[in-house]
Amino acid sequence: MVALSAFKLQPSGQAGNPDHSKRRGRNQQVKNPHRAVCYIGGLGRQSFKIVTRGGLEWLECGGLARFPWLLHAFSTRRGGVSKGAARGLNLGLIPSDSPANVHKNRRRLFTKLGAENFALASLRQTHSSHIYRAVGKTPGEPEYHLSGYAAPKLTHNRAPAGDALMTDEPGILLSVRVADCLPILLVDPRRRAVAAVHAGWRGALARIVEETVGVMRQVFGSDPRYLRAAVGPGIRACCYEVSEDVVAAFCGRFVRGEKYFRALPPQNPSDAIATRYPLLFLSKEPPGHLADRLPAAHLDLVAVTKDQLQSAGLRASNIHVAEFCTACRTDLFFSHRKEGARTGRMMAVIGIKAGTGD
Repeated sequence: MVALSAFKLQPSGQAGNPDHSKRRGRNQQVKNPHRAVCYIGGLGRQSFKIVTRGGLEWLECGGLARFPWLLHAFSTRRGGVSKGAARGLNLGLIPSDSPANVHKNRRRLFTKLGAENFALASLRQTHSSHIYRAVGKTPGEPEYHLSGYAAPKLTHNRAPAGDALMTDEPGILLSVRVADCLPILLVDPRRRAVAAVHAGWRGALARIVEETVGVMRQVFGSDPRYLRAAVGPGIRACCYEVSEDVVAAFCGRFVRGEKYFRALPPQNPSDAIATRYPLLFLSKEPPGHLADRLPAAHLDLVAVTKDQLQSAGLRASNIHVAEFCTACRTDLFFSHRKEGARTGRMMAVIGIKAGTGD
Protein backbone atom coordinates (compact mmCIF):
# COMPACT_ATOMS: atom_id res chain seq x y z
CA MET A 1 0.00 0.00 0.00
CA VAL A 2 1.29 3.46 -0.91
CA ALA A 3 1.67 5.94 1.90
CA LEU A 4 -0.33 8.89 0.61
CA SER A 5 0.73 11.00 3.55
CA ALA A 6 4.13 11.29 1.87
CA PHE A 7 2.63 13.38 -0.94
CA LYS A 8 2.68 17.13 -0.68
CA LEU A 9 -0.40 19.07 -1.66
CA GLN A 10 0.81 21.54 -4.27
CA PRO A 11 -0.88 24.88 -4.92
CA SER A 12 -2.23 25.12 -8.43
CA GLY A 13 -3.13 28.75 -9.01
CA GLN A 14 -6.52 30.44 -9.12
CA ALA A 15 -9.91 28.99 -9.88
CA GLY A 16 -10.96 29.38 -13.48
CA ASN A 17 -14.20 27.41 -13.97
CA PRO A 18 -16.30 29.72 -16.16
CA ASP A 19 -19.47 28.33 -14.63
CA HIS A 20 -18.53 29.94 -11.30
CA SER A 21 -16.50 33.02 -12.29
CA LYS A 22 -19.45 35.39 -12.58
CA ARG A 23 -20.92 34.39 -9.23
CA ARG A 24 -17.68 34.22 -7.22
CA GLY A 25 -15.41 36.71 -8.95
CA ARG A 26 -12.76 35.99 -11.54
CA ASN A 27 -9.86 35.47 -9.14
CA GLN A 28 -11.72 34.09 -6.14
CA GLN A 29 -11.03 30.47 -5.29
CA VAL A 30 -13.89 27.98 -5.49
CA LYS A 31 -14.30 26.51 -2.01
CA ASN A 32 -14.39 22.74 -2.43
CA PRO A 33 -12.51 20.72 0.19
CA HIS A 34 -12.50 17.65 -2.07
CA ARG A 35 -10.70 19.24 -5.02
CA ALA A 36 -7.41 21.02 -5.52
CA VAL A 37 -7.88 24.55 -6.80
CA CYS A 38 -7.74 24.88 -10.57
CA TYR A 39 -4.74 26.63 -12.05
CA ILE A 40 -6.30 27.95 -15.23
CA GLY A 41 -7.01 31.51 -14.07
CA GLY A 42 -3.29 32.17 -13.65
CA LEU A 43 -2.15 31.08 -17.10
CA GLY A 44 0.04 33.33 -19.18
CA ARG A 45 0.75 33.27 -22.89
CA GLN A 46 0.02 29.91 -24.50
CA SER A 47 1.54 28.09 -27.50
CA PHE A 48 -1.93 27.06 -28.72
CA LYS A 49 -4.51 29.34 -30.28
CA ILE A 50 -8.23 28.97 -30.94
CA VAL A 51 -9.13 29.10 -34.64
CA THR A 52 -12.67 30.17 -35.56
CA ARG A 53 -13.99 29.37 -39.01
CA GLY A 54 -17.53 28.93 -40.31
CA GLY A 55 -19.07 28.75 -36.84
CA LEU A 56 -16.64 26.05 -35.65
CA GLU A 57 -13.70 26.39 -33.26
CA TRP A 58 -10.60 24.26 -32.84
CA LEU A 59 -7.17 24.53 -31.28
CA GLU A 60 -4.00 24.80 -33.32
CA CYS A 61 -0.48 24.34 -31.97
CA GLY A 62 1.95 27.03 -33.07
CA GLY A 63 4.84 24.58 -32.92
CA LEU A 64 3.18 22.41 -35.59
CA ALA A 65 1.54 25.15 -37.66
CA ARG A 66 4.96 26.25 -38.91
CA PHE A 67 5.11 23.26 -41.28
CA PRO A 68 3.13 24.07 -44.46
CA TRP A 69 2.84 20.40 -45.44
CA LEU A 70 1.11 19.51 -42.19
CA LEU A 71 -2.58 19.62 -41.26
CA HIS A 72 -3.67 19.29 -37.65
CA ALA A 73 -6.37 20.32 -35.18
CA PHE A 74 -7.76 19.67 -31.70
CA SER A 75 -11.53 20.12 -31.90
CA THR A 76 -13.68 21.84 -29.28
CA ARG A 77 -17.40 21.41 -28.59
CA ARG A 78 -18.32 24.77 -30.15
CA GLY A 79 -20.34 24.62 -33.34
CA GLY A 80 -21.94 21.49 -34.75
CA VAL A 81 -25.51 20.19 -34.85
CA SER A 82 -25.65 17.74 -31.92
CA LYS A 83 -28.21 18.33 -29.14
CA GLY A 84 -28.77 17.22 -25.58
CA ALA A 85 -25.91 15.84 -23.51
CA ALA A 86 -23.63 15.81 -26.58
CA ARG A 87 -24.64 19.29 -27.73
CA GLY A 88 -22.26 21.03 -30.07
CA LEU A 89 -19.55 19.52 -32.24
CA ASN A 90 -19.74 15.92 -31.08
CA LEU A 91 -17.41 13.81 -33.24
CA GLY A 92 -17.83 10.45 -31.50
CA LEU A 93 -20.34 7.72 -32.36
CA ILE A 94 -22.03 7.42 -28.97
CA PRO A 95 -25.50 6.26 -27.81
CA SER A 96 -26.59 9.78 -26.80
CA ASP A 97 -26.23 11.17 -30.33
CA SER A 98 -27.35 10.06 -33.78
CA PRO A 99 -24.84 8.83 -36.40
CA ALA A 100 -26.31 11.36 -38.84
CA ASN A 101 -25.37 14.25 -36.51
CA VAL A 102 -21.86 12.87 -35.98
CA HIS A 103 -21.18 12.42 -39.69
CA LYS A 104 -22.51 15.92 -40.41
CA ASN A 105 -20.27 17.37 -37.70
CA ARG A 106 -17.26 15.51 -39.08
CA ARG A 107 -17.93 16.70 -42.63
CA ARG A 108 -18.21 20.28 -41.43
CA LEU A 109 -14.94 20.15 -39.50
CA PHE A 110 -12.96 18.32 -42.18
CA THR A 111 -14.20 20.76 -44.84
CA LYS A 112 -13.15 23.77 -42.78
CA LEU A 113 -9.75 22.16 -42.19
CA GLY A 114 -9.29 21.42 -45.90
CA ALA A 115 -9.26 17.68 -45.21
CA GLU A 116 -12.48 16.67 -46.94
CA ASN A 117 -10.55 14.50 -49.41
CA PHE A 118 -8.41 12.77 -46.79
CA ALA A 119 -9.05 9.16 -45.83
CA LEU A 120 -10.00 9.07 -42.15
CA ALA A 121 -8.04 6.59 -40.04
CA SER A 122 -9.56 5.80 -36.63
CA LEU A 123 -9.46 3.12 -33.94
CA ARG A 124 -11.69 1.39 -31.42
CA GLN A 125 -9.92 2.89 -28.45
CA THR A 126 -9.40 0.41 -25.62
CA HIS A 127 -6.86 2.13 -23.34
CA SER A 128 -4.17 -0.19 -24.66
CA SER A 129 -0.62 0.16 -25.98
CA HIS A 130 -1.46 -1.14 -29.48
CA ILE A 131 0.02 1.00 -32.26
CA TYR A 132 -0.93 0.85 -35.95
CA ARG A 133 0.56 2.20 -39.15
CA ALA A 134 -2.08 3.50 -41.56
CA VAL A 135 -1.36 3.05 -45.27
CA GLY A 136 -3.45 3.96 -48.29
CA LYS A 137 -3.72 0.70 -50.21
CA THR A 138 -7.43 1.21 -50.96
CA PRO A 139 -8.65 4.67 -52.08
CA GLY A 140 -10.58 6.31 -49.26
CA GLU A 141 -10.06 3.38 -46.85
CA PRO A 142 -6.77 3.12 -44.93
CA GLU A 143 -5.22 -0.25 -44.28
CA TYR A 144 -3.92 -0.87 -40.76
CA HIS A 145 -0.63 -2.59 -39.92
CA LEU A 146 -0.13 -3.53 -36.27
CA SER A 147 3.35 -2.49 -35.12
CA GLY A 148 5.78 -5.39 -35.34
CA TYR A 149 3.83 -7.16 -38.10
CA ALA A 150 4.22 -6.75 -41.86
CA ALA A 151 0.74 -8.02 -42.74
CA PRO A 152 -2.26 -5.70 -42.43
CA LYS A 153 -4.77 -6.05 -39.64
CA LEU A 154 -7.92 -7.27 -41.40
CA THR A 155 -10.96 -5.91 -39.55
CA HIS A 156 -13.72 -6.36 -42.16
CA ASN A 157 -14.55 -2.65 -42.52
CA ARG A 158 -14.29 -2.10 -38.78
CA ALA A 159 -11.63 0.01 -37.11
CA PRO A 160 -9.07 -2.11 -35.24
CA ALA A 161 -8.70 -1.97 -31.46
CA GLY A 162 -5.81 0.25 -30.40
CA ASP A 163 -4.81 3.68 -29.17
CA ALA A 164 -2.12 5.06 -31.48
CA LEU A 165 -1.83 5.62 -35.23
CA MET A 166 1.06 6.72 -37.42
CA THR A 167 1.72 7.28 -41.12
CA ASP A 168 4.17 8.83 -43.57
CA GLU A 169 1.71 8.92 -46.49
CA PRO A 170 -0.10 12.06 -47.70
CA GLY A 171 -3.87 12.06 -47.76
CA ILE A 172 -4.47 10.02 -44.59
CA LEU A 173 -6.04 11.81 -41.62
CA LEU A 174 -5.08 10.15 -38.32
CA SER A 175 -7.59 10.68 -35.51
CA VAL A 176 -8.14 9.98 -31.81
CA ARG A 177 -11.29 10.81 -29.83
CA VAL A 178 -11.20 12.21 -26.31
CA ALA A 179 -13.36 13.63 -23.53
CA ASP A 180 -10.76 13.95 -20.72
CA CYS A 181 -7.94 11.63 -21.85
CA LEU A 182 -4.95 13.29 -23.48
CA PRO A 183 -4.64 13.52 -27.27
CA ILE A 184 -0.99 13.67 -28.34
CA LEU A 185 0.17 14.51 -31.87
CA LEU A 186 3.73 13.71 -32.96
CA VAL A 187 5.54 15.11 -35.99
CA ASP A 188 8.82 14.13 -37.60
CA PRO A 189 9.67 17.14 -39.83
CA ARG A 190 12.70 15.39 -41.35
CA ARG A 191 11.03 12.15 -42.41
CA ARG A 192 7.59 13.73 -42.81
CA ALA A 193 5.92 11.20 -40.58
CA VAL A 194 3.15 11.81 -38.06
CA ALA A 195 1.36 10.02 -35.23
CA ALA A 196 -1.76 10.47 -33.10
CA VAL A 197 -1.98 8.95 -29.60
CA HIS A 198 -4.84 8.51 -27.12
CA ALA A 199 -3.62 8.32 -23.51
CA GLY A 200 -5.66 7.95 -20.36
CA TRP A 201 -4.17 6.67 -17.12
CA ARG A 202 -4.11 3.07 -18.41
CA GLY A 203 -2.34 4.09 -21.61
CA ALA A 204 0.10 6.23 -19.63
CA LEU A 205 0.77 3.30 -17.32
CA ALA A 206 1.48 1.14 -20.40
CA ARG A 207 3.88 3.84 -21.72
CA ILE A 208 1.99 4.18 -25.01
CA VAL A 209 3.51 7.60 -25.78
CA GLU A 210 7.04 6.36 -25.25
CA GLU A 211 6.36 3.21 -27.27
CA THR A 212 4.92 5.22 -30.17
CA VAL A 213 8.13 7.23 -30.42
CA GLY A 214 10.08 3.95 -30.43
CA VAL A 215 7.95 2.52 -33.23
CA MET A 216 8.45 5.72 -35.28
CA ARG A 217 12.20 5.22 -34.88
CA GLN A 218 11.90 1.62 -36.04
CA VAL A 219 9.49 2.13 -38.95
CA PHE A 220 10.37 5.59 -40.27
CA GLY A 221 13.93 6.04 -38.99
CA SER A 222 12.82 9.01 -36.90
CA ASP A 223 15.35 10.72 -34.66
CA PRO A 224 13.51 11.65 -31.42
CA ARG A 225 15.69 14.73 -30.97
CA TYR A 226 13.90 16.35 -33.89
CA LEU A 227 10.35 15.17 -33.18
CA ARG A 228 7.70 17.70 -32.20
CA ALA A 229 4.90 16.84 -29.81
CA ALA A 230 1.61 18.66 -29.20
CA VAL A 231 -0.28 17.58 -26.08
CA GLY A 232 -3.90 18.64 -26.43
CA PRO A 233 -6.57 19.54 -23.87
CA GLY A 234 -7.37 16.93 -21.22
CA ILE A 235 -8.36 16.66 -17.60
CA ARG A 236 -5.67 18.19 -15.45
CA ALA A 237 -4.39 17.44 -11.97
CA CYS A 238 -6.76 20.00 -10.46
CA CYS A 239 -9.76 17.80 -11.31
CA TYR A 240 -8.49 14.27 -11.87
CA GLU A 241 -9.17 12.35 -8.67
CA VAL A 242 -8.08 8.70 -8.76
CA SER A 243 -8.29 5.83 -6.31
CA GLU A 244 -5.44 4.33 -4.32
CA ASP A 245 -5.07 1.34 -6.66
CA VAL A 246 -4.15 3.76 -9.47
CA VAL A 247 -1.59 5.44 -7.22
CA ALA A 248 -0.15 2.05 -6.31
CA ALA A 249 0.02 0.98 -9.97
CA PHE A 250 2.03 4.06 -10.98
CA CYS A 251 4.33 3.87 -7.98
CA GLY A 252 4.95 0.21 -8.75
CA ARG A 253 5.71 0.87 -12.42
CA PHE A 254 7.74 4.09 -12.19
CA VAL A 255 10.69 4.67 -9.86
CA ARG A 256 9.47 8.17 -9.00
CA GLY A 257 5.79 7.53 -9.57
CA GLU A 258 4.73 9.50 -6.52
CA LYS A 259 5.73 12.76 -8.21
CA TYR A 260 2.75 12.39 -10.55
CA PHE A 261 0.26 12.79 -7.71
CA ARG A 262 -1.05 15.42 -5.36
CA ALA A 263 -2.62 14.24 -2.13
CA LEU A 264 -6.25 15.07 -1.43
CA PRO A 265 -7.01 17.19 1.63
CA PRO A 266 -8.89 15.35 4.41
CA GLN A 267 -12.50 14.81 3.35
CA ASN A 268 -13.96 14.41 6.82
CA PRO A 269 -12.74 14.25 10.45
CA SER A 270 -12.76 10.45 10.46
CA ASP A 271 -9.95 10.42 7.86
CA ALA A 272 -7.42 11.52 10.46
CA ILE A 273 -8.71 8.85 12.84
CA ALA A 274 -8.48 6.22 10.12
CA THR A 275 -4.85 7.16 9.51
CA ARG A 276 -4.01 6.93 13.19
CA TYR A 277 -6.08 3.82 13.92
CA PRO A 278 -6.29 1.83 10.66
CA LEU A 279 -7.50 -1.38 12.34
CA LEU A 280 -10.78 0.34 13.18
CA PHE A 281 -11.54 0.82 9.51
CA LEU A 282 -10.55 -2.51 7.99
CA SER A 283 -12.97 -3.69 5.28
CA LYS A 284 -14.82 -6.95 5.79
CA GLU A 285 -14.37 -7.72 2.09
CA PRO A 286 -11.55 -10.06 1.01
CA PRO A 287 -8.36 -8.45 -0.35
CA GLY A 288 -8.82 -6.99 -3.85
CA HIS A 289 -12.62 -6.83 -3.45
CA LEU A 290 -13.17 -3.54 -1.67
CA ALA A 291 -16.74 -2.42 -2.10
CA ASP A 292 -16.02 1.29 -2.22
CA ARG A 293 -12.83 2.77 -3.64
CA LEU A 294 -12.68 6.38 -2.54
CA PRO A 295 -10.55 8.98 -4.33
CA ALA A 296 -7.03 9.02 -2.95
CA ALA A 297 -5.08 11.60 -4.96
CA HIS A 298 -4.99 13.81 -8.04
CA LEU A 299 -3.14 12.41 -11.07
CA ASP A 300 -1.12 14.71 -13.35
CA LEU A 301 -1.35 13.01 -16.75
CA VAL A 302 0.52 15.85 -18.45
CA ALA A 303 3.55 15.33 -16.19
CA VAL A 304 3.52 11.61 -17.00
CA THR A 305 3.32 12.32 -20.74
CA LYS A 306 6.09 14.91 -20.72
CA ASP A 307 8.37 12.55 -18.80
CA GLN A 308 7.71 9.73 -21.26
CA LEU A 309 8.36 11.96 -24.26
CA GLN A 310 11.66 13.15 -22.81
CA SER A 311 12.61 9.60 -21.82
CA ALA A 312 11.99 8.62 -25.44
CA GLY A 313 14.49 11.28 -26.57
CA LEU A 314 12.42 14.40 -27.31
CA ARG A 315 13.82 17.76 -26.34
CA ALA A 316 11.79 19.64 -23.75
CA SER A 317 11.63 22.67 -26.06
CA ASN A 318 9.88 20.55 -28.71
CA ILE A 319 7.03 19.52 -26.40
CA HIS A 320 4.02 21.87 -26.54
CA VAL A 321 1.15 21.58 -24.05
CA ALA A 322 -2.35 23.06 -24.38
CA GLU A 323 -2.97 24.55 -20.94
CA PHE A 324 -6.67 23.73 -20.75
CA CYS A 325 -8.51 21.45 -18.35
CA THR A 326 -11.52 19.78 -19.97
CA ALA A 327 -13.31 19.38 -16.64
CA CYS A 328 -12.86 23.08 -15.80
CA ARG A 329 -13.84 24.30 -19.26
CA THR A 330 -17.04 22.46 -20.17
CA ASP A 331 -18.05 25.58 -22.09
CA LEU A 332 -15.25 24.74 -24.53
CA PHE A 333 -14.71 20.97 -24.21
CA PHE A 334 -16.57 17.76 -23.45
CA SER A 335 -15.67 16.13 -20.12
CA HIS A 336 -16.64 12.55 -19.29
CA ARG A 337 -15.59 13.02 -15.65
CA LYS A 338 -17.55 16.27 -15.19
CA GLU A 339 -20.61 15.60 -17.39
CA GLY A 340 -21.02 11.84 -17.44
CA ALA A 341 -20.88 9.10 -20.07
CA ARG A 342 -23.51 10.68 -22.33
CA THR A 343 -21.37 13.70 -23.14
CA GLY A 344 -19.80 14.16 -26.56
CA ARG A 345 -16.29 13.50 -27.83
CA MET A 346 -13.66 15.81 -29.29
CA MET A 347 -11.21 14.67 -31.94
CA ALA A 348 -7.54 15.38 -32.53
CA VAL A 349 -6.48 14.95 -36.15
CA ILE A 350 -3.22 15.13 -38.07
CA GLY A 351 -2.29 14.47 -41.68
CA ILE A 352 0.23 15.16 -44.43
CA LYS A 353 -0.86 17.32 -47.36
CA ALA A 354 -0.16 16.07 -50.86
CA GLY A 355 2.12 18.00 -53.18
CA THR A 356 3.41 20.51 -50.63
CA GLY A 357 7.02 21.68 -50.62
CA ASP A 358 9.16 22.58 -47.63
